[in-house]
Amino acid sequence: MSLENKNTDSEGINASHKKENAFENIKYLIVGIFFGIVFVKAEIISWFRIQEMFHLESFHMYGVIGCAVVVGLISVQLIKKFNIKTLQGEKIEIQPKTFNKGQIYGGLLFGFGWAITGACPGPLFAQIGTGATVIVVTLVSAIAGTWVYGLIKDKLPH
Repeated sequence: MSLENKNTDSEGINASHKKENAFENIKYLIVGIFFGIVFVKAEIISWFRIQEMFHLESFHMYGVIGCAVVVGLISVQLIKKFNIKTLQGEKIEIQPKTFNKGQIYGGLLFGFGWAITGACPGPLFAQIGTGATVIVVTLVSAIAGTWVYGLIKDKLPH
């Protein structure tokens, strides 16, 4: 199936066409809980660790991010080399990315938000789960920002 035939705005190029019922989706809940526990134990959700990173006082978060980048690079190369399929048995298509200056602005905005709130989207739910309920404000703000971007993205220079 070609890229033109898929709605990449809502589902992405690799979205599965197989529908799962609510019980089959429990595996995603289990993986999410596991990742939340790992985030807490590795102190990835710690506001103090994030502030240390942005103040260049500690290598901890840079090490975690660097390891994630290396694992991602190796994973993509393995997917390409061995033609690995999704859990549903469908082909994984990795589309080439083109650079545009909006990525710089978006990255800066993301980084500023991360530095100010001490939270990036990945660990928000783990932070809330540990009792840091003030992070709900960050979660609602992230959802609102995504919604606003969806409204104005056609007017932005991409």
